[in-house]
Amino acid sequence: MEAILLNELKKVMWRLIEAIAILAIGFSVTVFILKPIYENFGIQFMGNVWVNWFGMSYILFTLYTLVVGLFIMKESKLFKQRLTSTVLWILFVGSNYVVFIPFAKGEIPF
Repeated sequence: MEAILLNELKKVMWRLIEAIAILAIGFSVTVFILKPIYENFGIQFMGNVWVNWFGMSYILFTLYTLVVGLFIMKESKLFKQRLTSTVLWILFVGSNYVVFIPFAKGEIPF
């Protein structure tokens, strides 16, 4: 029984580390890459910038899920479930909208 609990705890800790890493990388990409690109296109990087941060983080999460699920851990039940999740793909489309619509509108939405 203790071995099962320890195994589950390891899984939970790994998912937490994944989430924190994706958010940190998404923040770095937003501040150091996306911000200069927006400003280069004349888009002010102000307002609800955290929406762009989470959008970029979710895009990175989806790309991470694709790479790991399709190439590295093909037999993983977790990644199979993620890849077939409708919510994953709906949020991915929404995240792309949030991150890339400023190029069409000329401003950060919301």
